[in-house]
Amino acid sequence: MTGNHQTPALLLFSAFVAVTLGITTWVSRNRQGSQEEFYAGGRLFSPMENGFAIAGDYMSAASFLGATGLIALYGYDGLLYVVGFLVALLVVLFLVAELVRNCGRFTLADVVAARMSERPVRIAAGTSSVTVSVLYLVAQMVGAGSLVALLLGNTGEAAQSWAVIGVGALMVIYVSLGGMRATTWIQIVKAVLLLGGTIVLTALVLVRFHGDFDQLLRTAAERSGHGSAFLAPGLKYGGDWTSRFDFMSLGLALVLGTAGLPHILSRFYTVPTAQAARRSAVWSIGLIGGFYLMTIVLGFGAAAIVGPEAVRGSNASGNTAVPLLALDLGGGADSTGGTVLFAVVAAIAFATILAVVAGITLASSASVAHDLYASLRRRHAEPRSEVAVARVAAVGMGVVAIALGLLARDLNVAFLVGLAFAVAASANLPVLMYSLFWRGFTTRGAVWAVYGGLVPALALVVLSPVVSGSPESLFPTVDFQYFPLQNPGLVSIPLGFLAGWLGTVTSAEVADEAKHAETEVRSLTGAGAA
Repeated sequence: MTGNHQTPALLLFSAFVAVTLGITTWVSRNRQGSQEEFYAGGRLFSPMENGFAIAGDYMSAASFLGATGLIALYGYDGLLYVVGFLVALLVVLFLVAELVRNCGRFTLADVVAARMSERPVRIAAGTSSVTVSVLYLVAQMVGAGSLVALLLGNTGEAAQSWAVIGVGALMVIYVSLGGMRATTWIQIVKAVLLLGGTIVLTALVLVRFHGDFDQLLRTAAERSGHGSAFLAPGLKYGGDWTSRFDFMSLGLALVLGTAGLPHILSRFYTVPTAQAARRSAVWSIGLIGGFYLMTIVLGFGAAAIVGPEAVRGSNASGNTAVPLLALDLGGGADSTGGTVLFAVVAAIAFATILAVVAGITLASSASVAHDLYASLRRRHAEPRSEVAVARVAAVGMGVVAIALGLLARDLNVAFLVGLAFAVAASANLPVLMYSLFWRGFTTRGAVWAVYGGLVPALALVVLSPVVSGSPESLFPTVDFQYFPLQNPGLVSIPLGFLAGWLGTVTSAEVADEAKHAETEVRSLTGAGAA
């Protein structure tokens, strides 16, 4: 990449950073000492504003960079991520949005603790939420590293490392100073930019093929080197039974994982009522659905116009397919149009990463302060001290995410997000569903459901090909691979539900039916909701 491309991209990115830092500074002048302000933005956002913010939170680097790259490299099999991400939102709309808004205040643990012994449940749910958030953060960091390496001419690991460190530092500033209100506005701005950029790129791809989507697919298949197999299942996940089970595992994790993501659940607390939460979800589904339909065009467009070999040559995991596509659509590497379009797409991708990491960091720091810190203290934590702890936790989360992002820099962004979804579906979803819908659920069942999904999910990832045993692993020179699947969801999600059931039926505790009745009424009607 030449200096001509670097300069406008860096200027646009710097402009976005300046605007978002301005938003953060403006918001930080308002009162941020209360929990409701810091964690939920005062619950003052409208359904449309929150819908755009949810879309901004959800349309991450995994979607814009990772999923399109996988479609460009593997064709039909790459579509699994797009379909999984989209279908997952329907689970959130019908099972979670209103109920979570009515039952909780700031975090997932609030929903569960409403009818259980608070301390053990908050510690378990807080630990799980932080773990999921860290995994999701790592994916965004890897996306930032890949993008900057391309922007600066593939200058090597140093460029990626500084990109990861820079993104980590900015996300700490956004969260610690601005809280939920600043984070929400940053996500709204980012959602508008991302949707606008995606619409332009999609239109240019379709214009290139005169609106003939069939011709686009045929050209992509020809350039892929796989022919018609590129447009059929099995290129990535159909080689043997192991890859087929991996396909099922990933699909299960993507569809069920969103309902357990802490930063998505926390968004429903920023609106005043449960009805507003549902309308927020409807807005977000419309925006996100349109976006994912366009990523399909961009993925196959990258395969047809740039070619899988060029995509793989720039980044082995395909994370740079969209910027390369923009460069070609604008007229090529030496054209003004190519330079400008590449710069715009690179800046939008940076904005995407910054906005998403801010949302995830806020959710994880809220779990540390509101669940872990408040539970481990002997006496009740003061709201102001809790918010101070959340700000400190944001710094700690930034350091951890930076370190792990440097370690995992060569993995595909969408793939890393798939792991985060698997852990969320294994640990958070079972306890959430049981708490909302099972009258006889007990404290032991809640704790076992969390750890019964979390521990196996993490252990299976460590023992999988992701970590060791193959050239693409985190540690390719060693081999302690005992679990053949790359995604643990097929095993760990059922284990989470099984552990919750087993913990409940073996518990000596008698479920408090009055508390369940109160939770049920609150979840369905909103009576007594915060």
